[in-house]
Amino acid sequence: MTVRDLPTINASLNALCTILLLYGVSLIRKGRREQHKKVMLAAFATSIIFLVCYLVYHYEVGSVPYQGQGLLRTIYFSILISHVVLAATVPVLAVLTLWRAFQKRFDQHRRIAKITFPIWLYVSVTGVIVYLMLYVL
Repeated sequence: MTVRDLPTINASLNALCTILLLYGVSLIRKGRREQHKKVMLAAFATSIIFLVCYLVYHYEVGSVPYQGQGLLRTIYFSILISHVVLAATVPVLAVLTLWRAFQKRFDQHRRIAKITFPIWLYVSVTGVIVYLMLYVL
């Protein structure tokens, strides 16, 4: 494995995080708290690993310019801008959401989770889309 493999690994981590988030929400809706807790901690760990890999890659390689033109370029940058802006909020929201759960402040946990979940999910999904548009298409 080299640094050049990290974008593919990052996309895989984003895809895994998407699956874990969706599974975690389905578990809590079924009342399976302990399983929900484990899955959401796995999603959080996956996001931390992603962040480390992302920072290493961009430290080593720098910015990678998008080569597409026309409408695809507009779509790419629309997705990228929303992805980056919302991605900056995920660490704070995720930590706050987890903290409230660990403190057993479940009413507050639920309230912030209703904000954290869709943002975190969007960032995970759009992370894969950005990868596909930048490295595959």
